[in-house]
Amino acid sequence: MSHELLGLAQAAAHVHVDANELKHVAQREEIACVKRGDDYYFEHRVLDEWAQRNLLASSKKELAAAHREMSDQHRRATKEEFGIAPLFRPDGITLDLTAKAKAGVIRDMTDLAIATGLVYDDEGLFKELVDREEAAPTAVGMGAAFLHPRYHDPYFFEDTFIAYGRARRPVFFGAPDGEGTRHFFMICSTDHEKHLHILARLAVLAHGTDLLARLDAAEDADAALAAIRDCETEYLK
Repeated sequence: MSHELLGLAQAAAHVHVDANELKHVAQREEIACVKRGDDYYFEHRVLDEWAQRNLLASSKKELAAAHREMSDQHRRATKEEFGIAPLFRPDGITLDLTAKAKAGVIRDMTDLAIATGLVYDDEGLFKELVDREEAAPTAVGMGAAFLHPRYHDPYFFEDTFIAYGRARRPVFFGAPDGEGTRHFFMICSTDHEKHLHILARLAVLAHGTDLLARLDAAEDADAALAAIRDCETEYLK
């Protein structure tokens, strides 16, 4: 699946963008593709990696629009609302990250994910997280970062979950605003569509609610889980 080639229309639908927009992205060589005559083909894993980068680089307006589209598609397909709060686990949360640099945070967050017992390839996950940060930082400003493997591999994890770590003090993580990052969310997903939806939901909650402030005030994992659940519920209203 990861090396499967998708045609332009199929690829555009897969990453929730207009086909002409994706074509222009390819013409500007912002994403690798195979051109055969007038047709464009995209490798599945390369397309997924671009979609993740594109989503994190979106403006608040663009992010909200992408999030609405994905949410609407999910409701039409499943007849129910998508939620990320149930994907957090108490054993995948720490409010005491002690690392002072990016490499240490990545290692600590990898260890946190491993502690859930849901990670199949410990070192493979760590390497993919490092590769993702080297390709483009996952810090989005406002003190938050959304770590994830560069190339989505459904076989890294037994099930989909989100790990969360709060650093004792902000760490420089490459945020576009130049500020330090204190809140680290790691997306561990077995499904690409769900991965993008989780990424969009986390980003809109970080930008559109007081989630980060509530997490700053949380005194334990239960309080952090309550803050995530309440902010998501309030946002969806």
